[in-house]
Amino acid sequence: MIAFAFTFLLGWWAPAHPIHISVTEIEFDEREKELEIVMRIFADDLELAIRTERNDPDLDLLSPANDYTTDQLAKEYILKRFEIALDGKRQRLVYLGSELDGDALVFFIQVPQVKNWKSITVKNGVIMETYDDQSNLVHVSVKGKTKSLRLMRNNPLGTLTF
Repeated sequence: MIAFAFTFLLGWWAPAHPIHISVTEIEFDEREKELEIVMRIFADDLELAIRTERNDPDLDLLSPANDYTTDQLAKEYILKRFEIALDGKRQRLVYLGSELDGDALVFFIQVPQVKNWKSITVKNGVIMETYDDQSNLVHVSVKGKTKSLRLMRNNPLGTLTF
């Protein structure tokens, strides 16, 4: 449902979308003892943010020059701005890769070796330095129950308890 809503937003607002949003879905896989994270970001917004950060106005995120890959550039950017803590303990994020889905880039991230936990704190500052109205929606699912956060520039951090 969330993926459909995001795809609908992308299709409806593209190519010049007046809405600045990312959607991150975090699911706790009890069997594998890991958090599986899928983050969707408009490619043009991410490209602008990385261009600004790197001071490279000619950067093409989908076809980067100078032996860079989209994944190298995105990983560096995202992992500086996205954090997860379980019961107050910061977790190690493993960037797995990305794929282009319409006007969005979809990123796959994992937190391996997750022990039992009660609270999750998520910090997501992606694109917030670029747009004042950036909203980063985060949906966390545990045992079939989903709770959500809306993170913004003035509040890029939130905690949920399960």
